[in-house]
Amino acid sequence: MAAPDFWDDNEKAQKTIEELNAIKSVVEQFRELSEAYEDLEVMAQLVEEEADESLILEITSGISSLIKKLETFELQLLLSQPYDRLNAILELHPGAGGTESQDWAEMLLRMYRRWAEKRDFKVELLDYLPGDEAGVKSVTLLIKGFNAYGYLKAEKGVHRLVRISPFDASGRRHTSFASCDVMPEIDDDTEVEIRTEDLKVDTYRASGAGGQHINTTDSAVRITHMPTGVVVTCQTQRSQIKNREQAMKMLRSKLYEKKIEEQEKHLLEIRGELSDISWGSQIRSYVFHPYSMVKDHRTTVETGNVGAVMDGDLDPFIDAYLRKQINRNS
Repeated sequence: MAAPDFWDDNEKAQKTIEELNAIKSVVEQFRELSEAYEDLEVMAQLVEEEADESLILEITSGISSLIKKLETFELQLLLSQPYDRLNAILELHPGAGGTESQDWAEMLLRMYRRWAEKRDFKVELLDYLPGDEAGVKSVTLLIKGFNAYGYLKAEKGVHRLVRISPFDASGRRHTSFASCDVMPEIDDDTEVEIRTEDLKVDTYRASGAGGQHINTTDSAVRITHMPTGVVVTCQTQRSQIKNREQAMKMLRSKLYEKKIEEQEKHLLEIRGELSDISWGSQIRSYVFHPYSMVKDHRTTVETGNVGAVMDGDLDPFIDAYLRKQINRNS
């Protein structure tokens, strides 16, 4: 940062500053944990030397608090895969079922926004296609923060909702599905070959949330990668150029993710483990009726506090899944 040409590339400089702040945060957390441990150690010595039992309850409470903080810190350090530290691109798509599934996708959108807010992550809306009556047909978010992808990769899969439908006059119970796809926002210097002649670029007028500029210019961009059929869209920026830049970042991320998935699938085929590799495998059920429960089918973690989960309390599910994956790979 002290280099004379540090600010010549503003975008690169900002990334460096963000990386520095993330490293400082880890160091600061370590210092706080160390100080808390030393304080407890001193208190324990006082109890032993002076038989001061009034400190026992304080020590017990302090140990419990320290253990929770250590577990969180440990998981943060264990997110050491090459792209865990990067921002995350999160896409939601409703399954079959029309308005019911589209409403469920919008509920998940709110849930992930709340989760990101609790972690002080920034959320940018990249693409939004509203439903015909309610909800969304598709939505793409960029969630910016240290280890955003590392955490959110635990959310990839199909999410199932069981509830009394507010759109059914008969008050019947409905089951809805929505898929969540998560990719790291790949840096421009990552080796992903994209040839210009393989791209089909379409521009059109944006729709949905976005401000007064919507429907006034052909600013929205859709890019199709012809060899793979991968399609990305971006319509939330005022400038067509900026929408195209963001769409290219999304395409780069999707192609990289596709490459990694193919490699992992090949390895699993060699090992004979094909049961859990499906992108569309159901990962979690959210039951609103006839009882309240959210259960993760990969880890068996469950809770009866559905409201808290829908308000973004996802950490118990994410924590259990990531620890399972880490133990599996270790």
